[in-house]
Amino acid sequence: MAERENRRGPRRDRDEAPEFADRLVAINRVSKTVKGGKRFGFAALVVVGDQKGRVGFGKGKAKEVPEAIRKATEQAKRQMIRVQLREGRTLHHDMEGRHGAGKVVMRTAPEGTGIIAGGPMRAVFEMLGVKDVVSKSIGSQNPYNMIRATMDGLRKESSPRSVAQRRGKKVADILPKREDAVDTSAQVAEEA
Repeated sequence: MAERENRRGPRRDRDEAPEFADRLVAINRVSKTVKGGKRFGFAALVVVGDQKGRVGFGKGKAKEVPEAIRKATEQAKRQMIRVQLREGRTLHHDMEGRHGAGKVVMRTAPEGTGIIAGGPMRAVFEMLGVKDVVSKSIGSQNPYNMIRATMDGLRKESSPRSVAQRRGKKVADILPKREDAVDTSAQVAEEA
């Protein structure tokens, strides 16, 4: 057995990855009725992120709360996605996400706005490392659906760099010119 491990080389431990922060979003006590009475279990919903653009969520079920949280955290680390942030603090563009009856709208925000979001969405943005965002959940208030809808919206986000690469152009060609925006506003002022 030891020979097989040596041939493969040193094993890389998953926990050596960058340190992740986690946030417990919801914990639910569930019961199962059996012949002798009721058996209680716990379901946990956890959001994990490195606060630098990576985030994931997971759910875990167990007889004890700590075990359910541990399972949820492990699942969240396996299902992480990377999201490009503008200036490391906000989203690149407005977007909406859907899952089931849950719908969320996320908008970019100027510096100093903070995270304007409710419960489960706030946890996702904090673990993602977003500093300024305005969001609204419409429809389902179920935390599972809200988080899935938020993740759906974040997957749709694209940065100017990725759009330019996909189109085979330079980033400067994609972004609007600041001088042009100033010129148009000056022309509007002259016409008025």
